Amino acid sequence: MSAKAEPATPRALARLYCPPAHAPLLAALLGVEAEIGVTLKSGLEHDVAHARLAWWREECARLVAGAPTHPLTRALGAQFPEAARGTLAGLGGLVDLAGWDLAAATFASQQELSGYCERWSEALIVPFTRAALPGASAGARAFGAALRELELLLALAPDARAGRVRLPLAGLEAAAIAPQELAGTAAGAPLARLITEAHTRARRALAAATFTQQEQPALRALLVWARMSMLFSQRAQAALPRLAPPGDHQRALDGLSAWRIARRAARGRLSVTDPA
Repeated sequence: MSAKAEPATPRALARLYCPPAHAPLLAALLGVEAEIGVTLKSGLEHDVAHARLAWWREECARLVAGAPTHPLTRALGAQFPEAARGTLAGLGGLVDLAGWDLAAATFASQQELSGYCERWSEALIVPFTRAALPGASAGARAFGAALRELELLLALAPDARAGRVRLPLAGLEAAAIAPQELAGTAAGAPLARLITEAHTRARRALAAATFTQQEQPALRALLVWARMSMLFSQRAQAALPRLAPPGDHQRALDGLSAWRIARRAARGRLSVTDPA
């Protein structure tokens, strides 16, 4: 085993710099997402995967009803008073998204891709925001959707090799790009342009959906996650036409960059134009 520490992902850095009061909430949300995501694990029998999804669908309903059974959903439910339990109604969307991915369904249009990302945001980002900062700006849904789209773009090639095409078919067809090209190690000029446009659009959407100075301290975990994802997006775009794997977007000093972002956010001084 190498003694060199692995650079952290944006999600790991978000958890590291999450305010202690909200860390259990973020851990529970990401934990549920990971448990549901096990259904997409290579080698898992199809029937077992669907049975697992069915159980989690029921468990998400039990959570909203106030009777969860899994340790993660019980921990999650403990973060919300009974009157706010409806905030977790979107969590079941993670099951729908996993079912979509299990079927290797594609996005016909940018609208379908945006809808997928919005469902994810309703499941994770919106509940976290409302619990961490009641009355936070209504931009949490758009913030999370743009963040998720960046995550999908950062894993284009490995997802394509697993049968999951993360770019809209309409755009691929208009540029005469075969979806199979996404599974390669290098992109042709038309695909590189399409990916560049997608990264740029998602980063702009994420920057536009940022939080106010008063909201930044409580939501600094999300801001670290978002800003580091934007940084990784810039690196992935700069690597084109090479379709770099996710690990290639990481750098040894990313932890320092995340610390600076968290520090500015904790003071309510993070600007969309600030360097990481």
